[in-house]
Amino acid sequence: MNLHRLSREERQKRLLQIARTEGSVRINALAETFDVTAETVRRDLDELCGRGLLHRTYGGAAALSLTHEPQVSERQRRHVDERRRIGRYAADLVDPGDAIFVDCGSTTAFFARALAARAIKVTVVTNCIPVATECGVADEIRLILCPGDYVPREGGVYGSATLDFLRKYTSDKAFVGAGGLTVEGAADADTQSVSIKRVMLERSRRSILLVDSSKFDLHQFELIGPLGSVNDVISERAPGRELARALANEGVAFHEAAARSTRGA
Repeated sequence: MNLHRLSREERQKRLLQIARTEGSVRINALAETFDVTAETVRRDLDELCGRGLLHRTYGGAAALSLTHEPQVSERQRRHVDERRRIGRYAADLVDPGDAIFVDCGSTTAFFARALAARAIKVTVVTNCIPVATECGVADEIRLILCPGDYVPREGGVYGSATLDFLRKYTSDKAFVGAGGLTVEGAADADTQSVSIKRVMLERSRRSILLVDSSKFDLHQFELIGPLGSVNDVISERAPGRELARALANEGVAFHEAAARSTRGA
């Protein structure tokens, strides 16, 4: 494939791969590599840095650590419209009477808000304080908050007590987030978060992953599970061809959350 024929999405994906391999990239070198103007590369870097995928440096950008994860309060300020759409769509997949797991995350907080607005009788088991706060306004929701060690940067509780508590339950559906989604599966930067997500997925009849499109093809430190460990993926736009094919091959249903979601699959 000729580099100058790459689409913007393909070019940015290749740019990220170069940054993660080499550690950092320079605008002039990238412009020559992709046969585009320096201004085009600068816009690419600004967009990728705005999505939290790179760190901007003078004359270029640097790759983030695989274990880097901003505080949940910072993540909630990014991609707000996309996360809100995903949350609304996901909330429409909850049936009256369901018992569900919800883990910590910026997208799951939007989901909890949309679920509370539906005012249906459900049971929510969560380790997330923001999720509990959102669900707590709805009298119809039975809320069960996990015990554990509170981690302020994540806004939730973690540790062995949390994991043991979750293993007491079986849920109809689990709604979890992830720091990245690739053909290998869903991954996250934090081992404690990964442990919680795994138990929620294992103890649920239907597992639903909520990720905005900035997480597509993004590698993180630890694999939560292969693609087949979830039943559904919800995002605000479709992934690229390779990831879409891998999801289909594993029998994972992909849901694109429109600006105004209606009941889907």
